[in-house]
Amino acid sequence: MHSDYIERVVDLLDPALNRIYNMSVEDARARVLSNHAESVRDIEGSFALLARDGKTFCLARSLDRPVRYFLAKREAGPALIVADRIDAIHEQLKREGLADQFHPSYTRMVPAHYIIELQLIGCPDPDPTYTRFFNPERNKLSTDLDEIGRAYVGALADEIAKWLQHAFCASPAAPAHYENASRMPTARSPIGVCFSGGIDSGAVFLITYHVMRQLGLSPSLLKAFTLSFSDGPDLQQAREFLERLGLGMFLEPIEADLASIDVRETIRTLEDYKPLDVECASMGLTLCRGIRARYPDWRCLIDGDGGDENLKDYPIEENSELTIRSVVHNTMLYQEGWGVGRIKHSLTYSGGLSRGYVRTYAPARRYGFEGFSPFTQPNVVEVAEGIPFIALTDYSVEKLYALKGEIVSRGVKAITGFDMPVFPKRRFQHGALRVDELRRRVPSREPALRKQFLALYQ
Repeated sequence: MHSDYIERVVDLLDPALNRIYNMSVEDARARVLSNHAESVRDIEGSFALLARDGKTFCLARSLDRPVRYFLAKREAGPALIVADRIDAIHEQLKREGLADQFHPSYTRMVPAHYIIELQLIGCPDPDPTYTRFFNPERNKLSTDLDEIGRAYVGALADEIAKWLQHAFCASPAAPAHYENASRMPTARSPIGVCFSGGIDSGAVFLITYHVMRQLGLSPSLLKAFTLSFSDGPDLQQAREFLERLGLGMFLEPIEADLASIDVRETIRTLEDYKPLDVECASMGLTLCRGIRARYPDWRCLIDGDGGDENLKDYPIEENSELTIRSVVHNTMLYQEGWGVGRIKHSLTYSGGLSRGYVRTYAPARRYGFEGFSPFTQPNVVEVAEGIPFIALTDYSVEKLYALKGEIVSRGVKAITGFDMPVFPKRRFQHGALRVDELRRRVPSREPALRKQFLALYQ
């Protein structure tokens, strides 16, 4: 009988990685277990949570915290294993003598912004149910770009202020707005910005600099780390960005050797095989390795991942599945992919940045950093989804591409007074070194990369 089964649950998630500002982790777990969307939406910060009541289990995560689970079968009853990585699940199954049930495609990624409820009642166990807890209202802002910029970058500043308090306070309490934040205690750790001089990392650097000064933190704690393979265009762009604003002293290049890129190592760390993510993670690993070699005790990194997704700034022509109509009509398409319950939604990998954020998360974790991407926070994404993209672009791809620089630069000006330089879009991996050089080290064919990934478990 199902009632006789004894379920086993192994939670391998590191609770220390939760960055919750407005309640305890125990309170947050209780909200997840309630399966009440509005209650979970009220959790401020980043989290990966498993909660249990008898044979009912609920999982929820923020956009920047990957979570996976695997349901194994035992004679005594089902075994649920939850972790942030595929290899951690595999190792646990080996310890339990259940490795013969494993295949990486059998693991499941919890999609960002959903509560998953599982009932462990025996064999076969029913499919999980999904409850969306983040559902931002679309098109609620006016078409005034100054108003949009101030709202978007203002939300960014608030999230950075909360993170700084968490990073520097023993018992952080998030302010409602950074302008009202109390002065900070003595700093415990410097802050490194992963910096290319592009729109997103540029805004993150300037807002972090501004908020640190507002909070009474010394700007000497701040550095802008730029990865360079000697002839990559980002270093010159980063230098020009900062020197135009009189901030050139913050730049710290991290020089790298092309021979240091090991695709097999990247795939092992990333646990994915999408070419652009493998390229990006290769750069992330190289940058984190270089920073760690120079600063053994460094802890905090902040970056601009998620900015492209928020303002829909990807080359539509590079993806045959997309049109501008699909981009501007689908809620959080770049953050979540086609979404839960759609034919193209991957149970193994979720979709969009919900899947792709591992490219940032995994390299930072590999080298012992506490990373933070403020553009992934719901309060920032919510403002972005409120932008009336259709009214502002009239379905013009060129107008869509121009929007991001306009919105962010106006917002940075309103919040900080800086006239932020705006350069043409360039992906992280295409700025650290030339594209032709990158192709020499990282294959662009997905089947070849997938084969290397699967070979890890053969």
